[in-house]
Amino acid sequence: MLKIAKEFQFDACHMLDGHNKKCHNLHGHTYRLVVEISGELINKGSSEDMVMDYADLKSIVKKHIIDPLDHAYLYHQNNVNECRIATLLQEMDRKTFAFPCRTTAEGMSQYIFDCLSNYLPISKIKLWETPSSYCEYQRG
Repeated sequence: MLKIAKEFQFDACHMLDGHNKKCHNLHGHTYRLVVEISGELINKGSSEDMVMDYADLKSIVKKHIIDPLDHAYLYHQNNVNECRIATLLQEMDRKTFAFPCRTTAEGMSQYIFDCLSNYLPISKIKLWETPSSYCEYQRG
């Protein structure tokens, strides 16, 4: 079993409504995402001796994660206040993205892992929300 990884970056804003520290306020991050996949080597064709072509990995992550999240307001779809902001932004034709969880690094990492698992043999996700703070998620 081999593992390969590719790094991505996207910018977004969010808030953690109800949090008792400064992240309660609307703010933004430049997120850094590492997507790791695992598998056996492809044994024929143009991708021979690769787990996956990095260009294919990039295309899938870009389509399902980067394009929807980049420069969007990220919000928890079950939080009334965060949804109020999303509704206002949508009325102004601004980009939003609803998560089924709080938009913590932990919640987002698990969501990204689960989403990409539909398309890739994901083994690990690492998501930095600041240059010195990240979450790593992998299934047991």
